[in-house]
Amino acid sequence: MKTNKKNVLFGVLMVLATNVQAQTSEINVTSKIANLQTLIHDLEDRKIDSYKEKMTVRVAEVFLKYARWDEKNVAFNQDAFKMVNIYKDQAGKLAQELPEFERKDILTMLDASINTATQLKEGKISRKPYHEIDWSKIVVKQDQLLYNDRPVFLSDYTWKPETKELTDYFGQLDGYLLSPMQLADQTGELVAKTKKELQEKASGNAGFIFIANNNVPQWTAKAYGDQFNKIIGKPFTAYDIDNPGARNMMSDLFAKTVPFIAAKNYSQLGYMLVNEPRWANYTNGKKKVYFRSDVSKYTIDKFITWLKDKHDSIAALNALWGTNFSNFDAVATAVPIDISTMGTAKWYDWTTFNQERVTQWIAFLKAEIIKYDPAAKVHLKIMPSIFTNNDADSGIDFEALTTLSGINGNDVAAHYNNTRETADWQADYVLGWRELFMGYDFLKSIQPDQINFNSESHLITTNHARDLYMNPKYVRAVTWAAHTLGLNATQTWYWPRAEDGSFKKKLTNAYAGSLNQQPRVTQELESTMIDLNTFSEEITAMQEQRKPIRVFYSKTTANQKATYMDDLFKLYESLNFEGLPLGFATSNSIQRIDSKNWDVIAIYKTEKVTQAEFDAVQSYLNKGGKVLIDDVSFKSDEYGRPLKPLVKAAGMLQIVSVLENMKKSALEIVQNLDHMPKVTVEEVVIGAKKKCTWRSVTAKDGRQVLSVINLGKEAIQIKFKMTNSTHGVVCTDLINGVAVAATPLLKPYEVYFVSVSEQK
Repeated sequence: MKTNKKNVLFGVLMVLATNVQAQTSEINVTSKIANLQTLIHDLEDRKIDSYKEKMTVRVAEVFLKYARWDEKNVAFNQDAFKMVNIYKDQAGKLAQELPEFERKDILTMLDASINTATQLKEGKISRKPYHEIDWSKIVVKQDQLLYNDRPVFLSDYTWKPETKELTDYFGQLDGYLLSPMQLADQTGELVAKTKKELQEKASGNAGFIFIANNNVPQWTAKAYGDQFNKIIGKPFTAYDIDNPGARNMMSDLFAKTVPFIAAKNYSQLGYMLVNEPRWANYTNGKKKVYFRSDVSKYTIDKFITWLKDKHDSIAALNALWGTNFSNFDAVATAVPIDISTMGTAKWYDWTTFNQERVTQWIAFLKAEIIKYDPAAKVHLKIMPSIFTNNDADSGIDFEALTTLSGINGNDVAAHYNNTRETADWQADYVLGWRELFMGYDFLKSIQPDQINFNSESHLITTNHARDLYMNPKYVRAVTWAAHTLGLNATQTWYWPRAEDGSFKKKLTNAYAGSLNQQPRVTQELESTMIDLNTFSEEITAMQEQRKPIRVFYSKTTANQKATYMDDLFKLYESLNFEGLPLGFATSNSIQRIDSKNWDVIAIYKTEKVTQAEFDAVQSYLNKGGKVLIDDVSFKSDEYGRPLKPLVKAAGMLQIVSVLENMKKSALEIVQNLDHMPKVTVEEVVIGAKKKCTWRSVTAKDGRQVLSVINLGKEAIQIKFKMTNSTHGVVCTDLINGVAVAATPLLKPYEVYFVSVSEQK
């Protein structure tokens, strides 16, 4: 009995202690907010920009409210932590500690901001003025978003409440959601609510149209057949795109809605045709295939027609496939194709057809929108991992769909960690950068004159990459890298809290450990965006740099070899730390884009190519182009039939079998053409892989503006020098306006953004 009383007493004391601690932390936060606000007034009196400090105060106020909600809803947060693999065993403890963790995080953030504001007030550092962005006056001009004739970068969050408290500093993205569910019946009439909303909706701010395909009205089953909403494109297309009814349905939707939307600000960032498109149909023995979809008779009929057009006869197809079909109709029995057949003619034909039928569907959607909004730009929320990870039979032709678009749409991800297993990149780097770097360099290579819109950014967190104790410097590093690579507008995943701090959507496993529990992570993202916009001309110049080395990408080899992108990554990785913007070349881009935009094409581990791919490279050589190729590439066509070798013609053709030699030869070509950077960054690490990625551009005053990011796991000493100069250099930190070392020690994640000039 005494023991029970002691336990009860101990519990009461613990609750009291927790309450006292919470009250003390809240008082400290309130006090420091007041301190920072006083400093803001002092800065304003001195005509020093204080936008970043005001934003920090708002972050503190918002997250203090969130901490109060979390204190009253421990059970809810415990359930959320249980949904995440790395947190499930300590979910109760984390939920209990979360409110105080958030308050302490706010205090750390405020201390840092107070320190910076004090240095600004005392003149120890300086700051360029920040120009607030009016989102209602954005102009889209080729690959730039302009405000007052200056490039700007826009940032917001998925599901963020549109309250003034949040829109003041965290984004003002506008838009509208279209869905087949808005069609009342088969006649194409809109539901009254949608029609009224569109009629009354103001032009508003820059935004985009989200076309949601994940639900269809019940009347479609009777109108288009009971299989219409059962043969789907997983995860977010809930109907059969090859059923003729799909075209009727979407034509009606666009005819009745797009005329209201055309030329409005809220559609400036385009019509997002499909959310995370994927039409995977293959099997993998008895293993489950990620979001696999069946296909309908409509699709099979299209496939048979496609095969008839491609192959002269059933005998020709049988010879290639190793089959004995009596006629083309019998091919229906071969679908679905198993992944074990990758590398065969059967696999090639099905997966190529699958991409082409999806591309045709997207082209149809675009054409229907253009009917009613001739200036419309369309895009898709394509997962670049489909490209960078060599995803088998997704139905997604990354190049074709992006070329079809007017905006480079994506939801690229980077990785702070991996909550399931140890990832390959963790041996060398502090972040998983492959998808981000290769994905954005590919987009910028094939469509350089379009803005890059990441409409669901997973740069901070994904389902399997997040950390409640994330280093805020990661946020700066990955956000900075993305923008130097070409990012213009972002909608970060995600802001699930309602205005009062509660969870406003159905609980998902994406919440626990996300930025809505991390004040400093949120503040660092906004702080980085402020800095990027302050130096938007310099960052835009980096985005638009010429890409002198192009890595050749073959859809054919990617189709036929599971490890193809692993091979290309080895070449890409070896070149990514030399200060040169990297690019990709494809057969289509070689024909569409002036070859003066690059110096050399490198072809590596690309065994199978179509005749069209072969001819594009040969045409480039005929015109005097330079090609480096290894001794295994361009050996056969898509069906394994041998090809004649490339000939140098009027160009330069060099066979280089060793990866390091290919890198060396590519750099020598660029150097001989005097296209190397005017600044050289050297890592003072003997015998180790380079880990600092960097870019430099020439500013209006002639100085070199240099951006360096340490992607490595250890601190790295670097030193700068001017190319072709024996003089030393002088460096100035552009964000803080102070002289800094020309031989800095960069910590992991550290961004070094400086101007560099020759020492006189």
